[in-house]
Amino acid sequence: MSEILEIHGGRPLSGEVTVSGAKNAALPIMLASMLTSDEVVLRNVPNLTDVHLSIHLLEHFGAEVDFVKDTLRIKTPRLIATEASYSLVKALRASFWVLGPLLARGGAARVALPGGDVIGARPVDIHLEALTQMGADIHVKHGVVMATAPDGLRPAELDFRFPSVGATHQVLMAAALTPGRTVIRGAAREPEVIALADFLVALGAEVEGAGQSTIVIEGKESLHGCDFHLIGDRIEAATYILAVVATKGSARIRGFDPEHLGAFLDTLRDMGVEYDLDSDGISILSATSLRPVHVSTGPFPQFATDIQALLMAATSVLDGVSHISEQVFEGRFSHVSELARMGAQISVEGRTAHISGVSQLSGAYVEARDIRAGAALCIAGLAAEGVTQIADPQHLRRGYTDLETKLQSLGARVGHKVTDAEDFMFSGC
Repeated sequence: MSEILEIHGGRPLSGEVTVSGAKNAALPIMLASMLTSDEVVLRNVPNLTDVHLSIHLLEHFGAEVDFVKDTLRIKTPRLIATEASYSLVKALRASFWVLGPLLARGGAARVALPGGDVIGARPVDIHLEALTQMGADIHVKHGVVMATAPDGLRPAELDFRFPSVGATHQVLMAAALTPGRTVIRGAAREPEVIALADFLVALGAEVEGAGQSTIVIEGKESLHGCDFHLIGDRIEAATYILAVVATKGSARIRGFDPEHLGAFLDTLRDMGVEYDLDSDGISILSATSLRPVHVSTGPFPQFATDIQALLMAATSVLDGVSHISEQVFEGRFSHVSELARMGAQISVEGRTAHISGVSQLSGAYVEARDIRAGAALCIAGLAAEGVTQIADPQHLRRGYTDLETKLQSLGARVGHKVTDAEDFMFSGC
């Protein structure tokens, strides 16, 4: 028996939907809760597989965790472990970020190299170089990072050769519990980095410059608990926006800060989408006379790599040829072959995909190979004529809370089914 997500496409979406808290803010903030022995209360937490994996990880280290609705309470009176085996971290790349908090609070860590979505080369050498400069003794053997700082970490001035989000998270957490002044130059500027910095300030650390390329952290001997509200998920918002655009609908998407989607909103304007913004979201007014676009992904504030696949699905039904260049991760085109099964006309040259829009996609059996590829197939399925069946929809639960319910609130005909593989592989869809 296999699970599929079945979509009956071909109708414009309309209505209103509220996005959940940002997954990419929730995960580092959850791990940063280990920096204090006091209780931390997090609100607007998304109910995702990756959040539950992080809870399991926190409990392994000694945290007491209570998750009710969208409120998460975490208290780590003491660390009972400093090792995260491959069996713990293989499903979640963000689990590698425990290295900094473990070193800062416990003075030692053994963490397996991470898993999660397999998207090109995502090395962690910037993390390790930064922590080494902060005084950690680090060795990598048989896929495990072994790190010690028996005398504690020390503040440092760090120059990142690339604005790595993960490395910026790692150093922010480690530096917050390291007395003295740590400076990160070349830091990532994503809204989720700002959210983590705001959380660390709520714990009692001093952080200046988050959202800029230079961040200054004044670490403390100890940190205290706090009550913190997570930002809305900008990638989830972009997903629903593009679903509405691809189906030529109109809707309101709320619960996020539009300033977190600047480059994406510029692209929508270039496409000819008519919309209004306010402090809590966006209203898509018209998406009927659209133009192709040329987009290149990059670190914030450039066009987000997590939206690349979503945009490709939407542009596959635009008149004309769009060009999307992936400059962040190698090989992030797993969705291309699946979109082609639905009739999309896409060719790839190196890091650039050329999308020749077609008048109509057709429903098909396709496979979600990672979170955003799965979301792209949802968008394509909503725009397509007929029935689309998406295998391995569990990937979507890693990044989207109540996806099915929210799409239904916009008028989509979508639902999960459990069936024999042969029933849908040869159903003619």
